[in-house]
Amino acid sequence: MELLKQNLAIEPDLQNFIGFVLESVTRLGGNPFAASIASLDLMKKLRGAGAGTGYPLPASLLLQGKQLVAQWGESVKSHAQLSTLAQPPQAEIIEQLRQHLLNSTESADPALLFQRNAEMTRHFNETRSRTEKELETLQQTLVKRQTELHESLRQAETDPLTGLLNRRAFDEKLGQAFRHTMRQKVSPLSLIMLDLDHFKEINDHFGHQFGDAYLNKMAHTLTHVIREDVDFAFRTGGDEFAMVLFADYPQACNKATQVLRLMETKVSIGISTINPSTPDSLTVEEFILHADSALYEAKNSGRGRAVVDLCSVSDSGDCQFPCMKLANSTHG
Repeated sequence: MELLKQNLAIEPDLQNFIGFVLESVTRLGGNPFAASIASLDLMKKLRGAGAGTGYPLPASLLLQGKQLVAQWGESVKSHAQLSTLAQPPQAEIIEQLRQHLLNSTESADPALLFQRNAEMTRHFNETRSRTEKELETLQQTLVKRQTELHESLRQAETDPLTGLLNRRAFDEKLGQAFRHTMRQKVSPLSLIMLDLDHFKEINDHFGHQFGDAYLNKMAHTLTHVIREDVDFAFRTGGDEFAMVLFADYPQACNKATQVLRLMETKVSIGISTINPSTPDSLTVEEFILHADSALYEAKNSGRGRAVVDLCSVSDSGDCQFPCMKLANSTHG
């Protein structure tokens, strides 16, 4: 049975609650001396829980059979035994005590009310300020962690020499682009595979430093010809590069021709493309194979040229054409 319930926001609230405890022990026939010792320990525990600091700590005085118990806290309750009565009190005595305690707590001193409100306001403001600072710190930590994660992911898919996307990124981004294009069937996609011609001889003759500079020149060329934030450029191996363009094969041939011009025709290029008419049965592995086959044809027919493989959109006849031949036939 609950005899009394209070919020112990300020020191007078705590003092009054302890006074009500001792008065209740006396009225119910308990041992005042033992209760006084228990009350000192109770006061220490209540202060440790926040009583008297402006925090509205709820505390109750309970009668459980012959046991007089204090309980405090909100979601997780703490308790302390204060007194063991000789026998359970009569109901009339309990009710009189409850009414007395209720009247005593309701007869509030205006000055005490003002102090309580001021202390609780201060506590809430301090709590809010502390919480806002904690949230700000958490937000800063989250942003830092997200930045670190983004940087880690960027480094994991970036070629350290050229700054281009690496082979891992090539497999992931090409797969995503291929699946999207084949599913939507509303826009074309072209894959351009590029090999530097005679790079080993260049590297051996002029040295690795010159070779690294030559690789970076190729990387700068690719980033120059693609559309930023639309297409992708990769270094997939030692002297092997690739571009993924959201464009048809005439535009891919145009980009390949630009690369040839900027690299002084010392590159072999193979192109494959898909568009809305591409058969649904085409796989990404076949898509890559078409570009590889065109690259092999470019090397086999003299290097320093670009060849497009149209087998993915045509099942009959010779599917491989030099980009220049296609350009000339278009203009002719």
